[in-house]
Amino acid sequence: MLRIRSIVFDILFYGWMLIFGVIMSPLAAVSRDGTYWVMKSFSRHSFFLLRVICGVRVEFRGTPPSPGEEVVVASKHQSLLDIMMLMEALPRGKYVMKKEIMWTPIFGFYAYRTGAVPVDRSKGREALEKMNDRLGDQRGEKGQIVIFPQGTRVPPGVKAPYKIGAAVLTSRFNLPCVPAATNVGLCWPKRGPKRPGVAVLEFLPERIQPEGTPSELLARIEAVVETASERLRLEGEIEQRRIADKLT
Repeated sequence: MLRIRSIVFDILFYGWMLIFGVIMSPLAAVSRDGTYWVMKSFSRHSFFLLRVICGVRVEFRGTPPSPGEEVVVASKHQSLLDIMMLMEALPRGKYVMKKEIMWTPIFGFYAYRTGAVPVDRSKGREALEKMNDRLGDQRGEKGQIVIFPQGTRVPPGVKAPYKIGAAVLTSRFNLPCVPAATNVGLCWPKRGPKRPGVAVLEFLPERIQPEGTPSELLARIEAVVETASERLRLEGEIEQRRIADKLT
C-alpha cells in the first residue's frame, strides 16, 4: 500500500510540476518575485498532496532569517522535500547546487531564475573559487545563500563528511551562518516508498559567526547540525512507530 500511494503521489507531483511550471514560466521569466511566488506555491501544493496521499505532514521549527537578512543557511540534505521546505520558509533562498540540476527541465529554469549557483563537484578548488566569484557578483541582491555542507543527500543516521564550502562562504563574505537540521529522509527516502510521519525542518537558534578559520567554522557547523538532526531522527522514528501501531 505504501508503494502504491508513493506511485500515485509521484505521478501527480511530477505531472503538476510540468504543467504548473510551464504555465507559470512567463511570470518567472519577467520577475524574480514571480519566480519565488511560483516555487512557493508549488511547494505548498506538494505539501498538501504529500499529507493527503502519503500521510506525511511537514513541520517547520525555529526562526528562519527575516526578509532582507543576508546569511548562509547550512542545511542537512536528505531528499527533495527539504529543498521545497527551505524554499517555502526562506524569504529569498538561492541554492548552491550541483551543475547537473541546472539542466533539468522546469526545475533548472526556476533554479536559474532565483540566482542558484551551479557547482561542478569534480573540479575541487576550482569549483570553490567559481562559486565564490558567482556569489560575490550577486552581493547586491538581497537573499539567503543555501548550501548543503555534505554536498549530497545523506539518509538519516548515515555518516558522511562535511565539505568546506559552507565555512568558506561564511568566512569570505563575513556573513552569519544559520544551521538547519532535518529528518525528512524518514518520510521521503532516497530510495523506497514514502512513509507516514512528520517531516521536520528546524532552523537552529545558534547563529555561527564568521570567526576563526574555515576549518574551525566547519567543525562548529557540523557539530550543531548533526546533533540536532540525530535528535529529529529519533523523534521521527518514534512517531512513525506510533503511526504504524495505530494502523495495525
